[in-house]
Amino acid sequence: MKNIKIQPLFGNVLVKPLEAEAKTVSGIILPDTAKKESQAGEVMAIGPGDVTPKGEKIPMIIKVGQKVMYKKWGGNEVKVGNEEWTIIEQKDILAIIN
Repeated sequence: MKNIKIQPLFGNVLVKPLEAEAKTVSGIILPDTAKKESQAGEVMAIGPGDVTPKGEKIPMIIKVGQKVMYKKWGGNEVKVGNEEWTIIEQKDILAIIN
């Protein structure tokens, strides 16, 4: 993994989206305009965790290097080099991909 100069704050997670599928299950090759935006990605950096209004720390359960599925809407796109990555909140991660 390359050295990333972005450090998310609080309960935020920096995710590099995985490439969208280039063909359908039946084998039809999709043009770039028909590809759906990926809702899965690799965790590249994580914040230290959130804090509740009572001051209790909410730990990060996501780890750098994991592949995750996240909510379609939400997050903020950021430019890292020539790529568009996403910063999302840990609570918007739906599953870890094994």
